[in-house]
Amino acid sequence: MEVQDRRVKRTQRLLAQALIELTLERGYESVTIRDITERADIGYATFFRHYTDKDALLHEVLEVVLDEMLLLLQPFKADADPASVGTLLFRYVQDHSEVCRVLLSSRGSMGLLQKVIETGTRNVLEQHTPAEQSQVPIEIAAHHIVASSIALIQWWLDHDLVYSAEQMGTIYRDLIVRPTEALAFND
Repeated sequence: MEVQDRRVKRTQRLLAQALIELTLERGYESVTIRDITERADIGYATFFRHYTDKDALLHEVLEVVLDEMLLLLQPFKADADPASVGTLLFRYVQDHSEVCRVLLSSRGSMGLLQKVIETGTRNVLEQHTPAEQSQVPIEIAAHHIVASSIALIQWWLDHDLVYSAEQMGTIYRDLIVRPTEALAFND
């Protein structure tokens, strides 16, 4: 059973790697399942034992990335230094830049990115209480933090990681987290 599990994981890893490489080369829309299986050196029929279509493969890749990011950021509490949290986030993106580029640029991942925003927004709401006199509703502020973080990651990737992960962590703190917390959340 363990040998079979290893083979399944190996096949899935090869298919994911092929999808990422091909998407970076050609764009997601022009990549076919045949292209993926040829690049991965996996039988065409084998693909369908694991996935219904290339969107399902892309969704699995996104879920793995999200799980890894949540595990990475899980130890931080609401009162943690946002620059430290941001630095960890941007180091992860840097270490997985090819996958992140594909996930943020592929039309097939948009539905899952919306789920990420919704889940992230819920997490922010669970960690904060609204400021009494704020003109900004807490649910909008929470959504802003998450959506702006994704936009900042996208900008950084689009500009070939021009700043260090540490600089991006500071930018994340100063541009997104601190102003939003000051406007909408109780400390």
